[in-house]
Amino acid sequence: MRVRELRRGMTAIAAATVIAAVAAGCGIRPTVPVDAGAAPSRMPCSLSQDAEADGDGQGMPVTVYLVCASGLEAVQRPAGPALTDPKGSDGRLPVARALLAQLTAEPSADERQAGFLTYVQPPLSVSAGREGDPAGTLRLSRQPDDLPPAALSQLVCTYAENGATAAGGGTVVLGGPGDYPARRYTCTTEVKERPDSAVPTGSSRAGVPAA
Repeated sequence: MRVRELRRGMTAIAAATVIAAVAAGCGIRPTVPVDAGAAPSRMPCSLSQDAEADGDGQGMPVTVYLVCASGLEAVQRPAGPALTDPKGSDGRLPVARALLAQLTAEPSADERQAGFLTYVQPPLSVSAGREGDPAGTLRLSRQPDDLPPAALSQLVCTYAENGATAAGGGTVVLGGPGDYPARRYTCTTEVKERPDSAVPTGSSRAGVPAA
């Protein structure tokens, strides 16, 4: 009996060896479970309706551009009381300040979860143009070209696409605190897709297209 059992065992081992050799010759490899870890997180770059409605009752909504997935995406936020400036004769400045306040604010929890972030960091302020500037000029407390490229792209597209701060044709006229003349900046499709790229500029005179 022991001899028979030994022969059977040897036969089974031989058969398994042949099958393994045939499988290897055919390029078939045994399946081995591999722990690949958690699935990569997704950045939808969009907010749920509930998240967008969280600001109800906090003032008229404004649209600002935040960075998400290496591009600019429009996000609606409540402007709050910042748009109320009874002493101001020009409604442009209160809107510009309200938009800047939204750009420098930290993204909400819902925005962060969706992948949004901002490169516009305080301290940064905006004021009206000085004497000799073209009508509608906005002066920043820092020279625009000294800002991080993505931050300037956020500012330009946010201001250029808001009726109260835009200079027409998807542009905005910005200057800094120094004696440098204000320049016309254009929000283009490329700027939205690649906010780290240079923002096109041109003459600050009304009616002169940006380069």
